Amino acid sequence: MVDIKARIKESGKKLFSDKGYKDTNVAEITKIAGVATGTFYNYYPSKDKLFIEIYLEENTKLKKSIMDSVHLEGDPITVMKEMMLLNYRGMNSNPILKEWYNREVFHKIERNFREEKGLDSVDFLYGSFIEIVKKWQNERKMRNDIDAEMIMAIFTALINIDTHKEEIGLQYFPQVLEYLTKFIMEGLIFSDQ
Repeated sequence: MVDIKARIKESGKKLFSDKGYKDTNVAEITKIAGVATGTFYNYYPSKDKLFIEIYLEENTKLKKSIMDSVHLEGDPITVMKEMMLLNYRGMNSNPILKEWYNREVFHKIERNFREEKGLDSVDFLYGSFIEIVKKWQNERKMRNDIDAEMIMAIFTALINIDTHKEEIGLQYFPQVLEYLTKFIMEGLIFSDQ
């Protein structure tokens, strides 16, 4: 039973990577997995749910990789700039995570995440990163007049800006993201407390 689900998931991952979310269908997934189309629905209610499960796993791997590679004891501005850069590169190099920039898919991912994890959850981003924010606050490296959850919401907003890079202008986007990260971090660090 687990083997069938794993085959379906692996087939879906391959097709989503090769063809994208929109151009992949359940019949193709089941054909590669070697199962009947009806069997797919014993494990996933829709292509959306399969994609979102795969997307969230890939996102978790990326965020873990970022957290493992960043020197969290560095100054907060450097840490955040490095995290944002690694996130941007990771999202663009993984065809499944790149679907984040497809507005239709993005809204499904976001809606599903909110339904499953709740509005207050920040695990979608960096899991235990809120603990780093609290540590910076305790060490007086970051403002403590703004609660850590609000700071995480600000970081979430910053990460979501990349879904609007066409409106911002592709020629400006990487620099805009870098400047916004710098300005936000300076505001969180250097303001009166």
